[in-house]
Amino acid sequence: MRSSFLPATEYEASGPQLAATMRQLAVVMIILNINYGHLHCSYTMDIDEPHTYTPPKHYFQTSSFDDNEINDDGVGKSPLDRGPYFDISASRNVTALVGNTAYLNCRVRNLGNRTVSWIRHRDLHLLTVGKATYTSDQRYQSVHNPQLDDWSLKVLYPQQRDSGVYECQISTTPPVGYSMTLSVVEPVTTIVGGPDLYIDTGSTVNLTCIVQYLPEPPPMIQWTHNGVEINYDSARGGVSVITEKGDITTSYLLIQRARSTDSGKYTCLPSMANPTTVHVHVLNGEHPAAIQLGRQIRSNCLLLTILFLLLMAISPGHRYADR
Repeated sequence: MRSSFLPATEYEASGPQLAATMRQLAVVMIILNINYGHLHCSYTMDIDEPHTYTPPKHYFQTSSFDDNEINDDGVGKSPLDRGPYFDISASRNVTALVGNTAYLNCRVRNLGNRTVSWIRHRDLHLLTVGKATYTSDQRYQSVHNPQLDDWSLKVLYPQQRDSGVYECQISTTPPVGYSMTLSVVEPVTTIVGGPDLYIDTGSTVNLTCIVQYLPEPPPMIQWTHNGVEINYDSARGGVSVITEKGDITTSYLLIQRARSTDSGKYTCLPSMANPTTVHVHVLNGEHPAAIQLGRQIRSNCLLLTILFLLLMAISPGHRYADR
């Protein structure tokens, strides 16, 4: 029977070769284990260890949070935990017309047991606390709308001197405030080229009325001629009006083929603003300077006549004749 074992000489010869092969296998297994470990770690990080994302700090600042409204873990407080704060969606600038009631609206969320006050910056005068008025000027009142969380400062009969900065303040520690600017304006109405306009016969009369410093455009602008409202559909024809509304409202009264009967006093009457007047003179070949000179001469003659009568009344000869 043939032995299945190698001869001693063959076994001894294959010993070094086998050892080398075993070392190579060990190196390959080590490399495979290292790669498998990297893959396993990567897989475990992506699946078994969820990431915790912390938003940058400026995220809270742009969302109306401040440092006190961020928890220690960097997460913003919920609206119910953050305490009272201002709703800043409303405009900080309020324009009111002289004599018309003005409202400065302050919207406070999560007020709780705090109070809202209004302070005038000009003299740091306390105007209202809660619903009570704390100034002797009873034109200032506090108006609360609980449905909207509004605490409005109501100013009755405002004047231009009431313009300035007012602050809505919450009684936190320290107090926090929200400033608003009130502008009380007196509307101004002007007619370009007034108070006298000289127009040649047959030309087009263009009267331009400008209305400024109104909180909103006037709903209507009316024109009159010698106190009578102008009828744009009259038999005379050629009379029209164009109105452009905006921050500055402009109304153009156009009268084509001017004639002598178009002379007179024209008045621009905007609603919510004062009227203004211009005198139109339709010339028949006369020069405006000549008209002015004629008026001046007539005025001087009248003045001289009055002076002459006064001198006659106080002269000695006049007294003697009376005796």
